[in-house]
Amino acid sequence: MREHGVLGVGFELNVAVRFLREGRFQSLLIIVGVAAGVAVVAYISALVVGLQRNTLEKTLGAQAHVVVSPLDDKVAPVLPRAPDQAVIADIQTRAQRLRTVVNWPAVVAALDRREGVAAVSPMVGGAALAQRGEATRAVAITGVDIARYDRIVGLGQKLVAGSLRLGPGETIVGQTLAADLGVRVGDRLTVTVGTGATARSETLRLTGLVDLGIKDLNRRVLIVPLRSAQSMLDLAGGATQIDLTLDDVWAAKALAQSLSRELPYKVESWQETNAQLVTALNAQGISTLLIRVVVMIVVILGIASVLVVSVVQKQREIGILRAMGATRDQVMRIFLIQGGLVGAIGSVLGVAMAAGMIWVFTHAVLGADGKPLFAITLPPRMALQIVGIAWLAGVLAAAAPARRAARMDPAQAIRS
Repeated sequence: MREHGVLGVGFELNVAVRFLREGRFQSLLIIVGVAAGVAVVAYISALVVGLQRNTLEKTLGAQAHVVVSPLDDKVAPVLPRAPDQAVIADIQTRAQRLRTVVNWPAVVAALDRREGVAAVSPMVGGAALAQRGEATRAVAITGVDIARYDRIVGLGQKLVAGSLRLGPGETIVGQTLAADLGVRVGDRLTVTVGTGATARSETLRLTGLVDLGIKDLNRRVLIVPLRSAQSMLDLAGGATQIDLTLDDVWAAKALAQSLSRELPYKVESWQETNAQLVTALNAQGISTLLIRVVVMIVVILGIASVLVVSVVQKQREIGILRAMGATRDQVMRIFLIQGGLVGAIGSVLGVAMAAGMIWVFTHAVLGADGKPLFAITLPPRMALQIVGIAWLAGVLAAAAPARRAARMDPAQAIRS
């Protein structure tokens, strides 16, 4: 027969709180233990998220999420050969030339309408030499529509001098390249494309300096209007690639695979061009997950061990409660509530401790410029998730001790 309790509402909560208060020292120790575990989980989670966000911002701050470009030139064998035939000819890889995306304006228009695509920018890229007086540097010409390109890499936020203006005969360069050539905003430099009789030179006025966050890019990037690049590189009306920025950076690989099936072009995501970075980010994510799991297991074992001791110590009280009419379900709920209270109080204190640790990190660990190395915050959603997990861990940890207490025989418990 099902047992029916005769005690009032809130009975289990009152008894659970009383048991915790009677074992103050034990309760304090386990709450502090839970708080420490939750603080470690919350702090490491926030630290890894901040580190990954900072790494992605620096890596993707100067490049597109997805790049559409013409397929590479390939040399096909003259005749197919049988497996047992000897190779009598050496087929060399063809030198890659500048090629354009066929009918790129229509491709750009179609990609503009694609769901999940935040910005699209056609680009013309090629190699050249920049000269100012006796200083000469190899540069990468980047011909763009400045308004579209700004939406891809946030060029306006990277401007360190001058203005984000790009008209005919004007250029924006990386600050390191400007230092190498000894130029500043308003100065002119000569850009030469090709060699010998086919060389073409053009004088450009410097309108802005940018810091792209990568020293190598700052040393060689030279941004010009799209039409100017087409003329300098002899690609009238062409575009050598189309850059895309997405609403969700992690959707780049899936979109690139989809576009590869739809378009007769090479489509690469940032994950493909930064494979080592993706591997490192995945390793960080797995390490963080393992730390979370191990810490939560320690928290569960700690709560369970304290409640097991509490059940042994409270045998007489449990027997008296059963004799007074408390059901087995009510006794079980008493210890489940104890576990939930320990988990909830400890998790809230742990999140507060993690917030303090984050504050110390952002104010004590500074870079050479006196600013924090990177932004680290504990989002409310993450904090609530951690509190919820810790509370659930407390309830689960109390399950075994609660069942043991519920199975006690009242007479034997009172005599113990």
